[in-house]
Amino acid sequence: MIVGIGVDLVDIERFERTIARTPKLLVRLFSPAERMLKPRSLAARYAAKEALIKALGGSDGVHWTEIEVTPEPSGRPWFTLTGSTAEVVAARSITTLHLSMSHDAHLATAYVIAESAQERRIAEEGVA
Repeated sequence: MIVGIGVDLVDIERFERTIARTPKLLVRLFSPAERMLKPRSLAARYAAKEALIKALGGSDGVHWTEIEVTPEPSGRPWFTLTGSTAEVVAARSITTLHLSMSHDAHLATAYVIAESAQERRIAEEGVA
């Protein structure tokens, strides 16, 4: 069952200016592996993290550097969560996070769906 949906859109040029003006944001927002990426990819990851927070319904207990967007061998983006962020997701019975990201021209976007298998089972069995 879907328990949350989040979407975010980032102006890549504005994002690049913000990072240039405040380089410490890279350390606050991204994992060491992510920091090596090009600005347009970072903008998409920023959008993904924002979309995740929206899908979770808020940022309590969530820390930016505990959210890493990692590609599967196929290239499909996936969240790798650690620390209190992973605990928040587990405490909300979220078993699957679906992520789609894109960047083109001057925009980066991300869409996240949070799903709970436990609630799906209850809904399918008709148990309240």
